[in-house]
Amino acid sequence: MSTVSASKPSREEGLAPVPACARVAIVGSGFSGLGMAIRLKQEGIEDFVVLERAHEVGGTWRDNTYPGCQCDIPSLLYSFSFAPNPEWSRLYPLQSEIQDYLRRCARQFGVQGHVRFNAEVQDAAWDEEAGVWRIQTARGPLEAQVLVSGVGGLSEPALPAIPGLEDFEGTMFHSAAWNHDHDLTGERVAVFGTGASAIQFVPRIQPDVGRLHLFQRTPPWVLPHGDRAITPPEKWLFRNVPPARWLARTALYWGFEITVFGTIVDRRLVKPIEAMGLRHLRRQVPDPELRAKLTPRYTLGCKRILPSNNYYPSLTQPNVEVVTDGVEAVTARGIRTSDGTEREVDTIILATGFNVHHHPSFHRVHGRDGRTLAEVWRGSPRAYLGTSVAGFPNHFTLVGPNSAGGFNSIVFTSEAHINYVIECLRAMEQRGLQSVEVRREAYDAFEREVEERLRESVWNSGGCTSWYLDDQGRNNVWWPGFTWRLWQRTRRFDLGNYVVRRARATAPAARAS
Repeated sequence: MSTVSASKPSREEGLAPVPACARVAIVGSGFSGLGMAIRLKQEGIEDFVVLERAHEVGGTWRDNTYPGCQCDIPSLLYSFSFAPNPEWSRLYPLQSEIQDYLRRCARQFGVQGHVRFNAEVQDAAWDEEAGVWRIQTARGPLEAQVLVSGVGGLSEPALPAIPGLEDFEGTMFHSAAWNHDHDLTGERVAVFGTGASAIQFVPRIQPDVGRLHLFQRTPPWVLPHGDRAITPPEKWLFRNVPPARWLARTALYWGFEITVFGTIVDRRLVKPIEAMGLRHLRRQVPDPELRAKLTPRYTLGCKRILPSNNYYPSLTQPNVEVVTDGVEAVTARGIRTSDGTEREVDTIILATGFNVHHHPSFHRVHGRDGRTLAEVWRGSPRAYLGTSVAGFPNHFTLVGPNSAGGFNSIVFTSEAHINYVIECLRAMEQRGLQSVEVRREAYDAFEREVEERLRESVWNSGGCTSWYLDDQGRNNVWWPGFTWRLWQRTRRFDLGNYVVRRARATAPAARAS
């Protein structure tokens, strides 16, 4: 285990040519992509490349720079297990600190030289005869034996299907692509969405804008936020007494892990937390009419639970209006709701989440029969153990469908999948394998397991409509149980559930015994 020290990776290193071939090609340089690269280095594997579409590492923590952007998982848990950071300034890390942490990890573990910036993957096709992935990037072609996707579901902003959106003549941007050059001071601002990003930036912009119209479809459950500055003695302890840091991280992990009892085992167990949320709402919103608008009518956990101490107070201010009437259309100068009211605004901020089920990258990856992930999934992504897809040999998705661990740290899931890929590479080398592809029966059995275990979960039957469910009503986001079970099932590569091909190109496909 190594503590991350301060240093910056050079962007110039990412401008080297894309190699003609590599054993492993990693797409994306957020937590998953960098974590995969670091583990390859630790295994002594140097023949890999990280393909990044942007100009620096960081993924979603590079892109999301809206005011107040902060993680809602404690900093001690939201970091690599092999790279603890005793210098976090707060219990819940700020966006800028997470981005700095990822930059430092890239430098300290020596993977920055493997990253190629501005190298967006435009197409990737499996060549069955050669047993390789043929990848076309924005900076040239590449051939790789194994393709690992670290793209992440929260990387492509989703735009709402509202008539007239393209006709608006004012300023409009998504919260994930914040326009820092645009001054909101004194403006009439409309915000679409009341999810995790809006909860954080609305209190930040409210004091500056002239008028803020918050368009809400479903009120979120908001709980008191336990964030605070980490004290100097605590930093000293975490820096100089590693067991104390480990114990704190372990306690946080199991604290989040027990929430599975309320989300999957028995939803009645969340009632005390619901009562806490309603008390929080009553204390901070004295106006009964506004409070009624902000009161959730579904089981806590059905949608993302949001921690905040300043969201509700910001909505009680005289320059804020919470609009619950449906949006009928966006006009050239404003927004018209279903009751016929038109509100003139200068700026529209879209806090409308991400394109999880129809990610553009799904159209660029072609499997053994030439079909893309988009064509195979048809808007409902699925994968064996959240990482492998039948028909796509030597392809792994980090934190793929049905692998997010409830309310626990997504970094834990990422590391579990990274370990699985490492174990796969070991098995391929030891047995002289050219390719591995998850068996159709294992793929289908896991899908049935997921649907059965999630059917009565709070996410599927908690009385709300959320982005967790796709167009077919299937939940393809959450892991169906405790995350320690995900770790347990991915700590070894289960070769028996894969069809394998020997390294000799002329050898027939063989099945693992």
